[in-house]
Amino acid sequence: MAYADSLEPSRQLAEEAALLIRAATPEKPFVIGLATGSSPVPFYRELIRLHREEGLSFRHVVSFNLDEYHGLRRDHPESYHRFMHDQLFDHVDMVPGNIHIPDGTIRTEDVYEFCQEYERKIDAFGGIDLQILGIGRTGHIGFNEPGSALDSPTRMIALDRLTRRDAAADFLGESNVPRFAITMGVGTIMKARRVVLLAWGENKAEILAAAVEGQVTDTISASFLQLHGDATFIVDETAASCLTRNRCPWLVGPVHWSSGMMRKAVVWLARKIGKPVLKLVDEDYNENGMADVLAEHGGAYDVNIGVFNQLQHTITGWPGGKPGADDSHRPERALPLRKRVVVFSPEPQDAVVAMGGTLERLVEQGHEVTLICQTSGNLRVADMEARKFATILEDIASGSQPWPEQQSYARTIQGLLDEKGEFGVDPSPVRHLKGLILRGEARDAAEACGLAEGAIRFLDLPFYESGRYRRFHLRAEDIEATATVLAELRPHQIFATGDVAEPTSLQALCFRALREAWAREGNGEWAGHCRVWVYRGKERPLADHEIDMAVPLSPIQLERKLNAIRKFQSIRQDEWEAATLNQKNAANYDSLGMAEYEAIESFQRWPSAAPK
Repeated sequence: MAYADSLEPSRQLAEEAALLIRAATPEKPFVIGLATGSSPVPFYRELIRLHREEGLSFRHVVSFNLDEYHGLRRDHPESYHRFMHDQLFDHVDMVPGNIHIPDGTIRTEDVYEFCQEYERKIDAFGGIDLQILGIGRTGHIGFNEPGSALDSPTRMIALDRLTRRDAAADFLGESNVPRFAITMGVGTIMKARRVVLLAWGENKAEILAAAVEGQVTDTISASFLQLHGDATFIVDETAASCLTRNRCPWLVGPVHWSSGMMRKAVVWLARKIGKPVLKLVDEDYNENGMADVLAEHGGAYDVNIGVFNQLQHTITGWPGGKPGADDSHRPERALPLRKRVVVFSPEPQDAVVAMGGTLERLVEQGHEVTLICQTSGNLRVADMEARKFATILEDIASGSQPWPEQQSYARTIQGLLDEKGEFGVDPSPVRHLKGLILRGEARDAAEACGLAEGAIRFLDLPFYESGRYRRFHLRAEDIEATATVLAELRPHQIFATGDVAEPTSLQALCFRALREAWAREGNGEWAGHCRVWVYRGKERPLADHEIDMAVPLSPIQLERKLNAIRKFQSIRQDEWEAATLNQKNAANYDSLGMAEYEAIESFQRWPSAAPK
């Protein structure tokens, strides 16, 4: 099932669970398997609402969690024990003895017996009635990484590199992510009477399609759910975007051949058979399920020319519009000549990584560009960076002309870092210092992109400053701060990201703040003349047919962008990953028959006019 967002399906699933919970008795409790991660959070919040507002009692509920990192204390901020209490258990009336979570502190030599006992406890309660799942980017359910067998039991498993990399932000660096975890096995999950897998956001789209439509294989443990008698995948539209009925709807039934749909289909066809668009022939269409497009729009030649022109018209070296040019086929308007451009960056590095070259172009071409860092990004900064700053400051303050206040501050920071330990929660002074460190790097990066001093602002949105990844809650103050910026700057052009990100992610919440602020300020005269362009940060990159504006970069421009990214030393940003993505965009355009460029940054007009 695919929904517009995560809210309605989470509500429906909570109602389904509530019916079963209300029917439970002391003799026959309702047994639910629970998942961590961001996907089930909206579901848990709805269960809490039902408890608080409608009196739903959880006293006859027994829960078994899927997994836990091995080696983490229960009070560690990223332990799943802590997560489940923060997100659900502390807010409902579950009996503590009915809560079961794998113990990450168990000694390695005792893990096997612990896992056997975990299985026996599940069986003693009659098995799991409803199992909630998410899906990782390796296709894992629980922590059943590639290679997990269909009949695998609860056990300890080594985590895949990609899984650890995805968790790096939570742990302030990949090196801090545990290497092992205890997880229910695929066999344990498959015994549940009903299974529901939740997936939101476009970064889950490709692996979800492989799990649902691909072969059943132990390289994607979620694919085993195809064999379950009562398994449901509940996803939003962006997570479902790679399913055949959405990616290639012409293969499953009749479609309306709008210009957007034709572009999507022809690009797919060119990719599939490895030809530039203008070299496609009638036989290519007929042999690949697209004969009806020729019947409706003429032969391959006419269709090819139409799509080729669409693609060509997306390419521009003038992202703010070209003065004096006919803009009827250009992505952006020529007027006004000097536009007020606002670039929103959820974390300070996001915009530079995704569109550093475009930032430079906009400045060079005379536009009034303001870079808005929506959050401080301090959760990304490692302790060693804060400690390094404090150590240097103490050395300076202890010199021939002592600075007692600075010396005291430096020692306070070092003491707080020692006190919290490697994985503790940063106290406010430490977070503030880390934010200042990243703020300085962001200024340097902005300068490297050509922005003048004062052209970068820091909103420090409250939801971020008081939260952690996977635990953020957008507030009215966040929307108010964003609306204030829009009202003041009255932009002609906005660049932002997060429109298709996982709903509880930082990027999605920052985009939601912009969307709701726009709803408040969008009646202003300026809004009628403002265009919004979305770029992709941590989500799946824009597909060729989704790109509405492609900004090419020369080798020199790409190198300048990489130099700007290198300014973010405290978060170890991988500039070559950004370069590879930009170069891949250019290679894709080249293979379709467009001009050959070194690299391309890509954008989509919002609200998206995707073909339906």
